[in-house]
Amino acid sequence: MNNTDILVDFDKSVGRWIGSTAKMLDNYLHEAFQREGLDLSKEQMVVLKKLHENDGLIQNELAFLTLRDKSSLARLLAKMERKNYITREQDDFDKRVNRVFLTETGRITFRQTRPIIVVLKKIMEKNIKEEEIFQLINTLERIQHNISSAEAQI
Repeated sequence: MNNTDILVDFDKSVGRWIGSTAKMLDNYLHEAFQREGLDLSKEQMVVLKKLHENDGLIQNELAFLTLRDKSSLARLLAKMERKNYITREQDDFDKRVNRVFLTETGRITFRQTRPIIVVLKKIMEKNIKEEEIFQLINTLERIQHNISSAEAQI
């Protein structure tokens, strides 16, 4: 039997459940943002959140924190600039470095996402005990560590 003949029950695979749950979350956020009149994607919301926590991040740091490659982040930031959510400015000391800042529109938009996220969190955690949530987060952290370790070996 060669590798292509190995049978895998994908319905019982952790990856299948993580993937389908992530897709459901993406769809929920997309629809909720649209209902509230927010011209925003989940990826853009993540950038707004990171900048809300630490405005003026270096663009490369922002790529690392959002788990995006530099070119896809650059495209995302260009869209966000056109929507007036962020501005990019050259660093005062190193002209090769761009810093990313929230605009007032970006701050307002980020604040408008908070009630949506609170509702989504309540929906996700309904009928799940606090210790189960802790265990799930712990398990997902270990899965992420396993994947990162495997990528480092490639």
